[in-house]
Amino acid sequence: MMETTAESSENHPVVQETEKGTAAIKTQYLTTKEQFHAYLDSSGQGQRDDRVHKDEAKDGASGAEESCVDEPEKKKMKLDDVHTEDGKQDKKKMRGQNKSRPHMKPQSYDNKRLCPSISQERENKCFYGDKCKFVHDLSEYMASKPADVGEECYIFNTFGKCPYGVTCRFSKAHIGPDFKNLVNEELVKKNAERIAVKNSLDKDLQKRLRKRQVTFKASEEYLKTIGKAQNKADNGKNAVATKQITDGCAAEEQSECCLKDDVVGDIQETKDCKSQQAPVKTIGPLTDVDLIKLRPCEKKQVDFRDKLYLAPLTTCGNLPFRRICKRFGADITCGEMAMCTNLLQGQSSEWALLKRHESEDIFGVQLEGCFPDSMTRCAELLNRNIEVDFVDINSGCPIDLVYKKGGGCGLMTRTNKFEQIVRGMNTVLDVPLTVKIRTGVQEKANIAHKLIPEMKKWGVSLITLHGRSREQRYTKLADWDYIDTCSKLASPIPLFGNGDILSYEDAMKARETGVSGVMLARGALIKPWIFTEIKEQRHWDISSSERLDILKDFTHFGLEHWGSDTQGLEKTRTFLLEWLSFMCRYIPVGLLERVPQKINERPPYYMGRDYLESLMASQHVGDWVKISEMLLGPVPQNFSFLPKHKANAYK
Repeated sequence: MMETTAESSENHPVVQETEKGTAAIKTQYLTTKEQFHAYLDSSGQGQRDDRVHKDEAKDGASGAEESCVDEPEKKKMKLDDVHTEDGKQDKKKMRGQNKSRPHMKPQSYDNKRLCPSISQERENKCFYGDKCKFVHDLSEYMASKPADVGEECYIFNTFGKCPYGVTCRFSKAHIGPDFKNLVNEELVKKNAERIAVKNSLDKDLQKRLRKRQVTFKASEEYLKTIGKAQNKADNGKNAVATKQITDGCAAEEQSECCLKDDVVGDIQETKDCKSQQAPVKTIGPLTDVDLIKLRPCEKKQVDFRDKLYLAPLTTCGNLPFRRICKRFGADITCGEMAMCTNLLQGQSSEWALLKRHESEDIFGVQLEGCFPDSMTRCAELLNRNIEVDFVDINSGCPIDLVYKKGGGCGLMTRTNKFEQIVRGMNTVLDVPLTVKIRTGVQEKANIAHKLIPEMKKWGVSLITLHGRSREQRYTKLADWDYIDTCSKLASPIPLFGNGDILSYEDAMKARETGVSGVMLARGALIKPWIFTEIKEQRHWDISSSERLDILKDFTHFGLEHWGSDTQGLEKTRTFLLEWLSFMCRYIPVGLLERVPQKINERPPYYMGRDYLESLMASQHVGDWVKISEMLLGPVPQNFSFLPKHKANAYK
């Protein structure tokens, strides 16, 4: 482990002019594209690994030879929608995602899967009998099972028993000669009462959600108040219209009509009061909880100030990655964005995003939705069934799928619905409600400063502001001056700033504004040890072997979370590769001509201080696969991968 400060760069003056938008690296480490790939190939025992998505070579025969060593293209200018003569939209809109990438399911890599009743050594026979789609012959399965990846099973060494039995890709560590699963009784007893992961979806609850048998009493009461308010507004509009039509009526008739309306209104209000004062029918004695709703000041409070907040990151912000960040000093963690409609339908894949590890002491979940009814019901559902410290509303998601439905950034322009959602969720939650927003939708039309004073009235406990608009994406730097202005408007409510933090110097500069804390997103993906750097106020010149150890820990956590069988192992590999598509942008501190590295600067071709450091600097998918094979063994024959995000977040 090496430690370097900004002053170290003074000993190595810049000897050549650096291209704009490119990071400044010491001359002795710079190289060309051809030399870089030749070095990796010569040290990598054979030719470059081309077991990646074949679409990369579809640019024509002339470019086929080049495609095997090409990194992701530089950022292209975003084009406006182009419509052809027949009115159809032309697919020329350049985005930051590979939307047509292959979606290989992890189970597709396992041709013959063993029935869980056999692998888990259940006493009862398979429920499906002859109709079961899995293999029941153990010898047949073992003949087709891929070779083991390693000699030690992390799950067995940690918990004393591996639930995947013979299907585990590390089964040599815990399988006897008769294919029986071995058990370390001492470790099992030690972990008997330990609940490592919380917030799993209960099967009974899932069944009731699918059959729509779950009741939402608190939500229904709130939604009725919205309906009444809407009816009053409509009646007011109708009264104005009627008044305009009947302007020719006599003054006596108008006054008589008004008198009747007042009498009717008084009678209606009296009825409403009586219905509200009706005695509550209960079974058993009444308690304060039955009759008294918690006031905001009596809800569970979370001290957000001066903490490091790991942003909710779709795909990469999974539970194993959050465990890595917690170990390096992240204070607040949040689950990936979950769609409220999918949660209400009991979808297992969506509920998996809510899982919480025991190490996450301040943990929240982020919900996405565009209507008060679904968001309020979802908040009530989670309030009753999972353990969280806060719930966050996503009103900053820029992707079209969410925005065009009115969710994400779309909520910022639908203030009435936004208010109803916030007030409704606050009504049914016993934990703080937070909101994540952007500066606005359009690039030069900021609206966050108009929304923040309103949010204070709605009852928000924390606001996180990403210093970019939806249209801007990552083409320009985050506007921290605007974040500073908004933080003053938000006071006394804490406001966290987010955008372009990749070093402790960036974080210190951000804290000089009026923000209560900082949220880290891409910076944590590129270098998760940034939390340690910020807390210790230093630049960490981390070695390649230390970085490989971090990746090894991630694979261990992934195998524990997704499983150590072939399906779980390949799922772990997929998420590892997605993370490496960000991590390859890191430039070691000792190689930089100017410290610190800026998040919008593209790394040039450079040789690392050893082969592994150079391999980790490659932006070629085949090299990421090579790193994954160091940790998880060879990839399957039909393996393919293309990262979700292109490397075009540079100017």
